[in-house]
Amino acid sequence: MLDQTNDFGRELRRRRLRVPLSLEQLGKLVHYSKGQLSKVERGLKRPTPELARLCDAQLEAGGALSALVPRQEANASLPHSGHDGEVWLMHLGKDGSSSFQPVRRRSVIAAGATSILAMQADGLGTHDPVSAGAETVVDASRMLFDQFRRIGQASGPAGVLPPLIAQTHSLEQLSMRTGPRTRNSLLVLASRYAEYTGWMAQESGDDRSALWWTDRAVLLARAGDDSGLAAYALVRRALVCLYRGDVRQAVELSQRALDSDASPRVRGLAAQHLAQSVASDGQYDACMRSLDLARDLLCEDAANPDSPVLGASHVPDVVSMFTGWCLYDLGRPRRAAELLDQEHARIPEHAMRTRARYGVRRALAHAAAGNVDHACHLTRDVLPSVRLTHSATIFADLRRLAHALRRHPRNASVRELSPDLSSVLTHTTNS
Repeated sequence: MLDQTNDFGRELRRRRLRVPLSLEQLGKLVHYSKGQLSKVERGLKRPTPELARLCDAQLEAGGALSALVPRQEANASLPHSGHDGEVWLMHLGKDGSSSFQPVRRRSVIAAGATSILAMQADGLGTHDPVSAGAETVVDASRMLFDQFRRIGQASGPAGVLPPLIAQTHSLEQLSMRTGPRTRNSLLVLASRYAEYTGWMAQESGDDRSALWWTDRAVLLARAGDDSGLAAYALVRRALVCLYRGDVRQAVELSQRALDSDASPRVRGLAAQHLAQSVASDGQYDACMRSLDLARDLLCEDAANPDSPVLGASHVPDVVSMFTGWCLYDLGRPRRAAELLDQEHARIPEHAMRTRARYGVRRALAHAAAGNVDHACHLTRDVLPSVRLTHSATIFADLRRLAHALRRHPRNASVRELSPDLSSVLTHTTNS
């Protein structure tokens, strides 16, 4: 690790002098102090990926500096997601609290338990489901799914996980008691519930449960003759890898989804995550090509109004938003801030989780661009939504923002914001 840090410092110095730039001049360009850069060059201070990307951009190093930053491997590998031999039991407390626990299916059978969600209506499995109102259940559940996503935008994942899990199982159980005309519709809708459950599990910080529910979504979709979700599961896994710092695996998973025969939308989302993955490695040209491909594929997508949208549903132009974030990862924070400002203004007011996510990223881009006072102003505005939505992935970005602001301890806006920012981060750590 120390050798890698020294390698980075020597290469940074070599490229800086070749330009040439003094430490003070480079510091002004990347918004680091001369003293901080000096310690990095001498191998006394470990370089961050953010600093490497900023220096890559300013020194036109083409990702060479980013490649020298030591990777953190502690959280790199994906957790085992379990298998279909598990079922989930919900426990409700007298105080209104709830929790879910995976158990072996045979354990439930041995205990003599039956699914509390199995529908026991007389004759439901003996005649055409249309007459039993199964199509009405599909329509109502479809509308209910939209409401769950709306609630998920304004609350923490704990507020939507219990009903999402219950509804997923209800639809699966009902599909076993209906005729073929509506069975597939119920299973495909159940798969969308399971996929969103996986996303909310990741938002709660539980990657293992997120992967379990993603795998469950694929199984349900296949049972309903929908094979496209298998490729989307690769996209979701790629996102988990990105947040865990495993860029190599994120690239591999995104590329596999992109090379599949999935729908244009799924392949477009895969191209987006591929762009985000290569951006974190400083590969500007590869990133821009992937973003262009993502836009082309998403434009080809013929959305089915009767099926829930996969991926972000509250971002008007998701490729432009991703482009802004990729530009930040590529060490171009000023351009990133401009684009994120533009796209953030288009997010609906009720989409609080989405506004919080990109609000934090917007503030981070402004901080990296040297607009520290404005970054603090944006952070203060977004903190209430961050606290309300309680998202593990947003908190990860917020910690990066706090780290960036700590580089400016003498700034009055940073000192004023520090207690509130620390309070939110401390509350997250302890909860």
